[in-house]
Amino acid sequence: MKARFLTAIALTAVLATTGACGGKTDTGTTTQAGGTSSAAVSGTITVLAASSLTGSFKQIGTDFEKANPSAKVTFSFAGSSTLAQQITSGAPADVFAAASPATMKTVTDAGDGVGTPVAFVKNQLVIAVPKGNPKGLTSLAALARPGVKVALCAEQVPCGAATEKALAAANIKITPVTLEQDVKSALSKVKLGEVDAALVYRTDAKASASDVDGVEFPESAGAINDYPIVALKGAPNAAGAAAFVAYIQSEAAQTVLADAGFQKP
Repeated sequence: MKARFLTAIALTAVLATTGACGGKTDTGTTTQAGGTSSAAVSGTITVLAASSLTGSFKQIGTDFEKANPSAKVTFSFAGSSTLAQQITSGAPADVFAAASPATMKTVTDAGDGVGTPVAFVKNQLVIAVPKGNPKGLTSLAALARPGVKVALCAEQVPCGAATEKALAAANIKITPVTLEQDVKSALSKVKLGEVDAALVYRTDAKASASDVDGVEFPESAGAINDYPIVALKGAPNAAGAAAFVAYIQSEAAQTVLADAGFQKP
């Protein structure tokens, strides 16, 4: 009886310690504080993500691999609409992170998502101008001035859709000299001196702060994009996909995203 009593006490202590350290994820992986995992995920996890997530996701991928040494995260970054088309055309991947719910809907409507997509951050537009703002462009209306060369994202990509929404709210029409297929390309036009301004995400302007200034404008508040993420149907690494989606929502990953300028959803 005494031996049984002592065994029961020991078992209770072990269970209490396990509960304090973490809980089970949907994949059965035990998640510890900070988003790391004790039962490491293995294999390659292929993530298709909006180009505006490039810097943050590369860091998050490195952190995820440290927490899961048997796993390898590979990324493909592009405009969300391009990635959605690849997925619905059968491109093999495990996770999709889009820059707008509308783009994500293309994938889920085709039956290519697993479960309900989760919004993990949101992002807002700014006016990117060369360092020092040589043309003094301080408002959305200033971009419509004669002689001002502007780069915009194409309307079918999330940054372009957000731009159209902001321009409509301000009742302003801008004739761009170029329409780009993703926000990084639009920003590069400013960095290369090919345009005087571009409408880009706040996070992209912040990441390129050595080359450009980001000018805030009030109309952007009505055109904020939520970023959803989902594991994909037929994922080659379904367990890894679920683990990565869960990790994106962890405190560790959210800190990386906040440092990049993303806002909470």
